[in-house]
Amino acid sequence: MFSRQARISGFGAGRRIATTARGYDVLRDPALNKGTAFTRQERAALGLNGLLPPAVTTDMEPQLARAYRAYRAAPTDLAKHIYMWRLHDDNVTLFYALLQRHMMDMLPVVYDPVVGEAIENYSEVMTRPRGVFLSIDDPDSVEERLAAFGAGADDIDLLVASDAEEILGIGDWGSNGIDISIGKLAVYTAAAGVDPHRVVPVILDVGTDNEKLLNDPLYIGYRHSRVRGDAYDAFIDAYVTAARKLFPKAMLHWEDFGSTNVRRILDRYRNTVPTFNDDVQGTGAIVLGALINAVERSGASWADQRVVILGAGTAGVGIADQIRDQMVRHGVGRQDAVRRIWLVDLPGLLTDGMGDDLLDFQRDYARPEAEIAQYPRTPCETLPATETRWPAMAGLRAKIASAPGIIDLATVVKAVHPTILIGTSTTPHLFTEAIVRDMASHVERPIILPLSNPTQLHEATPMQLIEWTDGKVLVATGAPFDDVEHKGVTYTIGQANNAALYPGLGFGTIVSRATTVSDAMIFAAAQAVAGQATDTAPGAALLPSNEDLRETSSVVAVQVARKAIEQGLAQEKPDNVVEAVRERQWWPVYNPVEAV
Repeated sequence: MFSRQARISGFGAGRRIATTARGYDVLRDPALNKGTAFTRQERAALGLNGLLPPAVTTDMEPQLARAYRAYRAAPTDLAKHIYMWRLHDDNVTLFYALLQRHMMDMLPVVYDPVVGEAIENYSEVMTRPRGVFLSIDDPDSVEERLAAFGAGADDIDLLVASDAEEILGIGDWGSNGIDISIGKLAVYTAAAGVDPHRVVPVILDVGTDNEKLLNDPLYIGYRHSRVRGDAYDAFIDAYVTAARKLFPKAMLHWEDFGSTNVRRILDRYRNTVPTFNDDVQGTGAIVLGALINAVERSGASWADQRVVILGAGTAGVGIADQIRDQMVRHGVGRQDAVRRIWLVDLPGLLTDGMGDDLLDFQRDYARPEAEIAQYPRTPCETLPATETRWPAMAGLRAKIASAPGIIDLATVVKAVHPTILIGTSTTPHLFTEAIVRDMASHVERPIILPLSNPTQLHEATPMQLIEWTDGKVLVATGAPFDDVEHKGVTYTIGQANNAALYPGLGFGTIVSRATTVSDAMIFAAAQAVAGQATDTAPGAALLPSNEDLRETSSVVAVQVARKAIEQGLAQEKPDNVVEAVRERQWWPVYNPVEAV
């Protein structure tokens, strides 16, 4: 966001910035600052003579070289993360130019997974506040605090908000979770060209159940256990109301909410507000993109698929929903499609006998007890002490302890003979050799997606899956993996990284000013991603490389905008959608700065 001393006109190469700021006020504004790239005329007009070294480097190359050298010199990934965000605080354009040039190297450092480490240490490593902090202990001030960002009704395209209850694989981190919203927006800009000056990162601080934070004198958030129930819902509603009032053209993105809230929030607003949840819809759609290619390459039909998903949280059930809908598109009845999907989690295979222990979005997929009465049970004496997917964990423990045991993954695979096996468990090594070999013995081309990340949480490595299936497997992962060589074939491992989908989806929504983000728009995004992985040779990746994020995001944005127009959801209907996407994209280049 530019300061109130500046205004922007035009897009792309025609973009110009006018400012009333002078001297150090220009250099201290990261959206205005160009360092030694200010021309002599700009220096004179803006009062910068004597405040900069005499060299004029309108070519960004020397600045990029110095910045990259400093980045490489940082001793740890966390130190690199901190360096990059301090660079952002000094010069936004240089930050994004460096990030785009070294996308594969830097994206995991700027965002996932290193952002998790930064969040855990946020109180110690915070540089300068970014974004908007909204707190449930003062709900009447939500609009005032959001307005303090200083933007007008036409100035904002996108807000990313989190309540930080389920951050990546590290859990509840309260106000420290602002870095998730900040990092997510950085990916929107780097991958799709969303203007970084037209976005707002938001933390919805409703307290935390993290005892470490509550007892840490350096913690920067609301020092209170998590507020739930009616007060929570009223706070979320106050945020949505204020955001829509202040920024009526903006899309609202939800990130890393707890399983007990995420679906309810999405369902409450999705039909009236342009809104999107990446954990549910984005994860499901990017996995569907991989599956579209995998099913085609397997030679089977969608009507023949049997799907086992290990991990029945928001991501796992979001994937199940996308698979169900894809089966329906291919002629399978909705209930029949649901019955072709088996969900396994902490209490084993989900069954209707679990009753109130199931979350509302899991219940459709619970298997009838009569169906699985003869399945063998495995003793299970211990369950994690805290697990937000299972709010009635104490009651569930008692039920499992008094029952013969759980129906585990191995039992389900042996009984079901799945064609697709997906892992979102965040628990490593659960796709064992015995399970994979059992699956492969019944399926010509098993499709196996170990999606848990970061890397150390994978259910199995691609190398293991390829060796155990003798190269028959079709595989994509949630974390990045190197190519695998097996019997003369190079297997390129596609990464089901949401960054290939949500930036383009958001940008297509922005370009079309869609009034809602429809299921058809999300499916168009999944198809667009799948269509970018055109190589069908043995061992070819199921998804496009993250090296091509900008190209992939552009294709996604075009298809999403077209679908919004086709469905009558678009408030802006450009004659040439491709050109409209190109013109609206922001690029990290220095624009002229005029003194006014």
